[in-house]
Amino acid sequence: MTVAVLSDTHFSGRGTVLPAPVAEVLRRADLIVHAGDLADLDLLRQLQGFGAPIVGVQGNADDEIVRGLLPPSAEVDLPGLRLGVVHNGGPEAGRLERMRRRFPGCGGVVFGHSHIPLHQVAPDGFFILNPGSATDRRRQPRHSMVEMTVSDGAPPEVRFLAVDDPPGPLPPELVRSAAT
Repeated sequence: MTVAVLSDTHFSGRGTVLPAPVAEVLRRADLIVHAGDLADLDLLRQLQGFGAPIVGVQGNADDEIVRGLLPPSAEVDLPGLRLGVVHNGGPEAGRLERMRRRFPGCGGVVFGHSHIPLHQVAPDGFFILNPGSATDRRRQPRHSMVEMTVSDGAPPEVRFLAVDDPPGPLPPELVRSAAT
């Protein structure tokens, strides 16, 4: 199963249409996970137009309509993995264990808010994942998202993608992996 993972796609002067490399990933996804800050109903409708089911949560920059449509957190069962989703993972210190406690039945948690790509994996395989932002990179050198492949009996394969020009894999040195 291929999961497209996004967060913080509120547009910051880049127009109101998702960049072509993002759309390409969304077209091939079996599931779209959005960790909040879609901002408005137009973007939610754009995501729905790709045809894959969407698991989304509300973020602090979402308008009232989006907040009314999306929960503050969610959990979804994937092949071999229960995944939690929330917008704000809180302070960096202790985040992995805090997310583990907040989502006790999950093998991983996707979050956003900081716009900083991050993948942290505990020795037992539990992980936290922030895809960065595909449309508002802030101080990051590239716009990013994640394409994750999940299957029963194997750890998820997480690929960070740079979705600006030129698109392609996000260089590993641009992905934070906090110490466990």
